[in-house]
Formats: sequence, C-alpha cells, structure tokens
Amino acid sequence: MFVGSGQDMSRRVRQRVDDNGVDSPQRYLVISDDDNDLAPKAQDSVDWTSLSYDTVLLLFTRLNYRDRASLASTCRTWRSLGASSCLWTSLDLRPHKFDLSMAASLADRCANLQKVRFRGLDSADAMVNLRARNLVEISGDYCRKITDATLSMIAARHEALESLQLGPDFCERITSDAIKVIAFCCPKLRKLRLSGMRDVNSEAIESLAKHCPQLCDVGFLDCLNINEEALGKVVSLRYLSVAGTMNLNWRVAAENWEKLPRLTALDASRTSIDNVAVSRLMKSSQSLRVVCALNCPLLEHDVNVKGKLLLAMFNNAFKFDDNSKKTPKDVFAHWREMISKEDKSIDETMRWIEWIISHSLLRMAESNSQALNSFWLNQGAKLLLRLMQSSQEDVQERAATGLATFIVVDDENASIDCGRAEAVMRDGGIRLLLKLANSWREGLQSEAAKAIANLSVNANVAKAVAEEGGINVLAGLAKSMNRLVAEEAAGGLWNLSVGEEHKNEIAQAGGVNALVKLIFRWPNGCDGVLERAAGALANLAADDKCSTEVARAGGVHALVMLARNCKYEGAQEQAARALANLAAHGDSNNNNAAVGQEAGALEALVQLTKSPHEGVQQEAAGALWNLSFDDKNRESIAAFGGVEALVALAKECSDASTGLQERAAGALWGLSVSEANSIAIGQEGGIPPLIALAGSEAEDVHETAAGALWNLAFNPGNALRIVAEGGVVALVQLCSSSVSKMARFMAALALAYMFDGRMDEYAMIGSSSAESTSKSVSLPGARIKALKHIESFITTFMEPQVFAAAALSSAPSMLAQVSEKIRIPEVGHLRCSGSEIGRFVTMLRNPSPILKACAAFALVQFTIPGGRHAMHHASLMQNAGEARILRSAAAAANMPREAKIFAKIVLRNLEHHQAECSKGKKSIIL
Repeated sequence: MFVGSGQDMSRRVRQRVDDNGVDSPQRYLVISDDDNDLAPKAQDSVDWTSLSYDTVLLLFTRLNYRDRASLASTCRTWRSLGASSCLWTSLDLRPHKFDLSMAASLADRCANLQKVRFRGLDSADAMVNLRARNLVEISGDYCRKITDATLSMIAARHEALESLQLGPDFCERITSDAIKVIAFCCPKLRKLRLSGMRDVNSEAIESLAKHCPQLCDVGFLDCLNINEEALGKVVSLRYLSVAGTMNLNWRVAAENWEKLPRLTALDASRTSIDNVAVSRLMKSSQSLRVVCALNCPLLEHDVNVKGKLLLAMFNNAFKFDDNSKKTPKDVFAHWREMISKEDKSIDETMRWIEWIISHSLLRMAESNSQALNSFWLNQGAKLLLRLMQSSQEDVQERAATGLATFIVVDDENASIDCGRAEAVMRDGGIRLLLKLANSWREGLQSEAAKAIANLSVNANVAKAVAEEGGINVLAGLAKSMNRLVAEEAAGGLWNLSVGEEHKNEIAQAGGVNALVKLIFRWPNGCDGVLERAAGALANLAADDKCSTEVARAGGVHALVMLARNCKYEGAQEQAARALANLAAHGDSNNNNAAVGQEAGALEALVQLTKSPHEGVQQEAAGALWNLSFDDKNRESIAAFGGVEALVALAKECSDASTGLQERAAGALWGLSVSEANSIAIGQEGGIPPLIALAGSEAEDVHETAAGALWNLAFNPGNALRIVAEGGVVALVQLCSSSVSKMARFMAALALAYMFDGRMDEYAMIGSSSAESTSKSVSLPGARIKALKHIESFITTFMEPQVFAAAALSSAPSMLAQVSEKIRIPEVGHLRCSGSEIGRFVTMLRNPSPILKACAAFALVQFTIPGGRHAMHHASLMQNAGEARILRSAAAAANMPREAKIFAKIVLRNLEHHQAECSKGKKSIIL
C-alpha cells in the first residue's frame, strides 16, 4: 500500500510573502468559544463587567481593528470604550481585506489616526475613505500596482503627513510626477522612502527641496536613475539612502553631496561606489559621520577618517568579537561609540542605521548569491539576530524576513543551506524567533513564524525548535484569525511534521484541530493557507495514531472539500496526498472506508487524475491506489469512471516522473483485484501502457506494473492480450533481471497464471480476439520461454546443500532453514483473495513440474509467519480444506523435489497459524 513518504513527506520554504494582498478574503469576526487559551474554565466564574476601564482599554490595545470591533459589540459600555481615540492612533491593515466599505465603517473612529500600514493597491485606494486628515505616517508594501493617481490622492488628502514609505518591493508605476504632488501637498514631510522607481528627475527632487523644508530623511532605493545634482539642493537632508541604484555618477554625486550642510549618514550599499568617492565624501563633508556601503564590488579597501565610520563587509566595523575582552561586544554599541559620544542625535542615527542595514540585508538575502556565504556565516546571521532585537517593529520584521530568506538555496525544491541554518541556531536565533512569535504584534508573529518554518527544514534545527517549545507556539499561532499569521504557522507545522518524533507532539499541542479549522475558516481565495494546512495534515496522516486524530477532527471532510472545490493546484496536490495517507492504514483504523464514504471524495479524486498538473495527478492516483484496497471503494471508483481515467493516465505518463508512473500503475493494480474491473481495464486498453511501464528502469515503477499485470493475467482474456502485446518478453525480462525480488516474484506469478492452461482453453473457444492472437503469436513458443524463466527464478533461491538436506529430512529445523533462505519479506504486504489462493492450490495439480514448484513457492511466501497478511491467507486455506491437497502434494511421487519441500513448509506454516489462533482464543476466554 502506498504511503506518502520521502519526497512526498514534503517541506516548503518561503522567502517573501507571495500574496499581493488584493484577493485576501474578509476575516470572520468571531471570538472562538472553544479556544482553550481564551475561554474560562468551567469552574471559574468571570464577571467581565467588573473590569476597570483601564484594564479593558489595555485589552483593546492588544487586538487588531477587526477584533476590537467584535469585542466592542458585546455591550454599550465596551462599545463606547472601543471607540476611544487612544485606541485608534495606529492601524495595521496588511492582513485584512481592506476595501472601500471597510474604510467607510472605520471612518468614524479615525479622526485621531496617526499611523497606517497597508498592503496592495485595493488598500491604497480605500485609504482616503478613512477620512484621517491627521495622518502623520503611512507605510505600504506590495505597491507594484500603485499608480501616480492613487499616490497623488493619498498625498492630497493627508496634508499633515510627515513620513511616507513604500517598499521594499518596487514601485514600478510611480513616476516623478507623483513626487511633485507629494512635495506640494505635504509641506510637513520629514521622511520619504520609495523603492524601485524607474526615474527620479531633477524637477521632482527640486520640488521636495522647495516645498518640504523639514525633509531630513530621503531614500530612493533600487531605482534606475536618480538626478545626483538635484539631491545636492535638498539642504535639509540628514539621512540619504540610494542603495541598489547602480547608474549613479559618483563623481557628480560626491561633488554635490559633500556640500550638504547637515548630511549625517549616507547609504550607498549595493551600488558602484568606489574608494575615491567614499574618501572624498568622508574627508570633505564636515557633517558626514556614517557611510554604509554593504556589498559594493568596487569598494576594495577601508577608508579611515577619524570620528567617521565606514560600514563595509571587509572592514573591522562588522566584527562582533573583541579579542581584547573576554566577552563579545555588541557591534551596534561599538558603532555608537565610534560615531560620537557627544552627538545628541545619536539615537536617531542608530535607528536609521538599523533600518537601512535591515533593508540591504534583505535585498542581499533575496539575491541568493553563494559569493556571500562567508559573510552570512561570520557576520550576516549575527547582524540579523541583533536587528531582531531592535525597538523598531518594521526593522524586526525585515530582519526576521531576511533570516527566513538568506538560508534558502532553492525555494521550489524546499532546499536550504544547512550551514547557515545551524549558524542561526548556534547564535541563539531559535529562542529569539520564538520570542518574536509570542509577541502580540501580528506582523512580527507572521515573519517570525516564516523564519521558524524555513529553518525547520533542517532536522537539527527542527529538533531545537521542538525542544524550545516551538511546536506549542506554532500550534497557537495556527489558531490566529490573522490569515498571514495562520499561514506561516501552518507552514512551520508542515516542516516540523516531517520528523516522526514531532508528529504526536503536534497533535498533543492541538495542531491537528487548528490545521483542520484553517481549511474551514478560509475555504476560498487563500491558497497559501490551504496548501500549508493540507500539507501538514498529509504528513501527520502518515502516522497511524495521528491519522486517527485527523479523522476525528473532521479532517476527512475538510480535505475532501478542498479536493472538490479548490482550484489551486498546490492545495489540490496536498489534499490528495493527505487523503492518500489517511487511507493507508486500512488494517489499523477505518479511515480508508471513511474517506470512500465521504460524499464526493472518490469522484473528486478521479477528476483530479485529469488535472494538467503532474503533482496533482500523482497524488490523486496515489490516493485511489490506497482507497482501492477497500472492496466498496474499489467498485465505487470504477463506477465514477476510475478505470477509464487511470488507463488514460497510464497511457499519457510514459515521459512523466517515476512517481506518477508508479501511482498510475498502482491504482490500476488495486482496481484489478476485482474481476469486473480487471476485464474493464483490459477492454479499455490498459495492458499496453502497463507493459511499457514494466520495462521501466525504475524499480518502483516496474515492480508496481508487474503487480498490475499479475492481477490482470488472472483473467484468460487479459492473459491473451498480454501475450499479443508483447508482455511475455517484458515479464521474462523482469523475472530474470530486475534488482527487485518482489518484481521478479510477481512477474513469475503473472507468467504462471498465463500458461497454466486456462488461456489455452480460452483460445480454443474461438473468439475473434483469441483467434487473431493465436495467429500472430506462437503460444507454445511463448509458454516454453515463460516456463524456462520461472524455473530459473525459483532456482536462484535454492541453495543445493540446504535443499538436499531438506529432501532427506522433514525436521522442523531443516524446513525453517529452507524457509528463511527463500523468504521475500516484501511479499508479506500482499493480500490475496480466496480465489487467488485457490488458483495456486489448483496449480499444484498442473502437469507442469515447473508450475507445481511455482505454486508451492508462492504459497510459502503468502503464509510465512510474520507476514502482514499471512494469518489471513492461512485462514482462507484452512477454511477451504486446502491442507489435504497440500499433504497429498507433499507425498506425491510425481511431485518435483522442491515442490514437495515447499508444500511441507506451507503445512508447517498453517499449523503455526492455527496454534497462534488457538492461543488467542484461550487468552480471550481467560
């Protein structure tokens, strides 16, 4: 039975949030009654109305604006408190669907609003409807679609604006025209930071110089062109960042910027600045104290100017360890000392340094350059961890995002740099991230959870996360009503659930319930949440105990709902994988039957095999394979068109991945257990693609195809088709040369089925297909070839000395020795029907001594104690009275020596199972 494992027990890493914030659904305003962390215990009596107003206000401050609105709706008093102006000075709209209607509903509370953080075009368009005329600070990300018109409207409605930041993603549609509007409408502007503009011309910069006399902090980051000369006219500038702008003329820049009377700090990271420009600026500018030049390829050596600091990757400024002292020094405290002990604005400068370094480190992490490996291991990781302790929330977030990103080697294949990940762990990063994840600020929770998720791809880090209590933290965050937080927490649980040692801990922490509820909470439009929740449930469902927990939590219904309704291939793939793993425990729980009984489950999986995405097809076929082990499911799959769909898939997957080929063949193998399905597969044209897959070099593929052909060969009409389509050659090749003993065994059994005489009888009936086959293929020649290779296969297990001794003595010890020599452990996982066992028993009477030996050999494999279904097979034989035929075969004079020995071993196995069964009954009576 197929169980999702190996590459299927998959992980995911994330570098940046991949949601543009436009299609995020509206969150439900619900305070969960069954949240154990919030609900009072049954024996407690809490009089919420007795809380002081200060306490209630403090509670309100810990909630986002939607939860504030929900809590305020409980009574008139709290409604009044919830509208207090002190609660509405700041809004973080990023996790929410913030549109025109929501803005209108919040407008009455926003008279004193001073700070807003938003995400995406829709939120930007709706912001003017807040009517927050006193806004001082606006910060936005995912701004690629924001146009001049939108930005101009925002500026025109907020004349008191002092700070405007858009990034770190590129503002590709914003031009210099919008900057001129900002300059004219926002005369109090002090800080302007924009990322990724194509061109910042002289007119725009001169407008800022003219209309914004207090402008002291400007950042034009990752822009294509900036007018260097015009920037020299913004005489109020104290902090300037042009990081990532490669087209600057540094001779012109140095000539103009050295004259800026107040310029304190310059960020030229990731630019073409060289030693000449740095030296000129640091020596000529009287006010300049700091130049940050991270990752500048033309800057080759340090520039030492007393009282001034150059932050570059090659100099001593980034050394964390002071060899002259026993304790490591804080590099930021070191910089503070180097800049100036007497500078009263040192705190402002250090906050700017933190901001620009966090931005540059994130950009460097996104570049994924191996040339920076030494920097990350020795300095970069420590810097990010130090920045996570900043007092600035946006710096903390960006540092956590950088930490999540710089360890990623290949996002698609969930590959991370283990050295970098373990460096974070060694430097105390896990504890710091968990501390941020426990913050009440949702932005920090989201980015910290993302970093924990990526780091947990490494098994050593995952172990450390679990030991530090990270599983409980992530399970708690997965219950968040903030979609971004819940999504990243689910990603963390997905990666942690790869480790077998973490599965039960996740279940005990309430992770299973939280993941299932995520699917119900955001069933549409939240692809990232759904994929991660389903992926984590898929990993957990591979564990027997956890699979029961998933089913008990409503996971079957949730996953089937995803498989039926979700259009996103990532969520479809993980939902199908989860259903496959749930159905893989047929012997230990009833999940297999439960999945089949869930309305629409089998039909949805059949439809998913027709998906244009290979990963979805593969997992859907794997689920159908596992589900086909249940008799009712098997027939229902066929009724929903499963035979036709899977035969079509087998025909199409000749050039597909081995995983898809294996599962397509496996699903047909499972369905072919039924005689009706077996005939339908043959008639539908399923035999040629299975023969082709039997010729695959991949062991898993040809082994599974051999199993399907073995089942199909039980029907004489299919046996004849296999011969006609050249299947004998493919099966003979497998029987003689496959590395897999299991594949060789099933190929031998398929050949034995085909040439035990029934196919000859079918051919003699004279059907049109039989006549054409008998004319095109020499059945006697094919029979001779098949029997020869069956004999050779059995002979490979016969050690001459052991068999010679067993032929002379039937002592249990000798039979046990033979049994051990010939045992194929994987065969113990095969489950045969009564008719299949009966056919092997009947084959003991076949005139061919080779087929007699093959039949006895097969019965030994199916009944050897320790096999998963050995007791079942023994019971079938006992109930059918097959022991008498076996005793006759063991004593028959015309029975070949090896067949006699095998028959005696089978009789011994039956006695063993009967004794075990008797013991079980006695223990029950006692």
